[in-house]
Amino acid sequence: MNDHRSDFAGAELRTMKPWYRDMLPESRTVQRTIPWIVPSTLVAVLAVIVGRRRFDREIQRHLDELRSDANAPERQVFTEADTEGLPDPVRRYFESVLAEGQAYVRTVRLDQRGQFRLGGRDGQWRPLDATQHFSVRPPAFVWDAEIGMLPLLSVHVLDLYKRHQGVLRARLLSAIPVASAGPSPEMNAGELVRYLAEAVWFPTALLPASGVEWEAIDERSARATLEHDGVSASLVFHFNEQDEVERVTTERYRQEDDSFVPWTGRFSDYEVRNGLRVPTDAAVEWNLPEGDLRYWRANIERIEHHTEPMG
Repeated sequence: MNDHRSDFAGAELRTMKPWYRDMLPESRTVQRTIPWIVPSTLVAVLAVIVGRRRFDREIQRHLDELRSDANAPERQVFTEADTEGLPDPVRRYFESVLAEGQAYVRTVRLDQRGQFRLGGRDGQWRPLDATQHFSVRPPAFVWDAEIGMLPLLSVHVLDLYKRHQGVLRARLLSAIPVASAGPSPEMNAGELVRYLAEAVWFPTALLPASGVEWEAIDERSARATLEHDGVSASLVFHFNEQDEVERVTTERYRQEDDSFVPWTGRFSDYEVRNGLRVPTDAAVEWNLPEGDLRYWRANIERIEHHTEPMG
C-alpha cells in the first residue's frame, strides 16, 4: 500500500503544470522548516512561563520577608506630645493630617494606577498598574508594577528597599531581564529616599517616634532625616498654605548619569483614608540642567493602613 501511494503521488506531481513544479522546492523548504518552528515556539513559550513563575516567586519572597520583619512594639497612638519640639510647619502638618488618638501605622498596602515614561524626554507615557507594600519598623517597601508596552506585551518591575538594601529588577513579559540595579550603597540610599518621600501616605511613619529627625529651614519647609542600619536618607519637605506636604526635594542617585541629581516628588488631592489625610495624586521628576524630566505619575486608587500585627 505504501509503495502504491508513493507512485500515485509521483505521477500526480509529474503531470502538474510547470509553475507548480517551480513552487515545489519552496514547498519542501516550508515542510522542512515547520517541524522546527513549532518546537522552538513551544520552548520559547515554556521559557516565558517558567521565567514568570520564578519572578513571581521572587516577589512573593520579598513580601513574606517584609511582613515577617514588621516588628513594631506595642500599639501606639498619636497625641499632641508627639509633636513637641518640632519645627512649626512640621507640627502644623501633623495636626492637619492626624487626629488625636490615631494609631501608629505598622504596615500598608496600596494600589496605584497611572503612567510611566520610558526612554527619557522623548519617550512615550505608558500605562502603569502597581501594588506597593510598606512596613514602618523596620522601614521597607516592595513595589510590584506592570508597565504596558503593546497589547499583550508589558514590563514587570520590582523595586524595593528591605533589610537595608535597595534593588530594582525589570523583566519583559515577567521573564526576560531588561534592567537590573542594586544592591549598592547608592541604590540603598536612593530607595530609602523613596520610602521617606512616600511616607506621606502613612504619616505616623514621619513622627520622631518612628525614627525621623526634623530640622527647621523656614516657615514652609523642613528637613527630614532617617537612618537605618548604616543607610541614610534626607529630604526637604515643602508645605503649602493648607499645611499639607506639596513636594519633597533632594539629590538622588540616577543610574543613567551614575551621579546624584536633584529630584522632586509632588503630592496633591488630599483625602481622608482610614482616618488619615493623605495625598491621592503624585508625580516624580528629575530636575536636570536642560529642564525637569517627569517620569512617573499616578493616582492612589486604594490604600489599607494596618495598625495591628499581621497574622
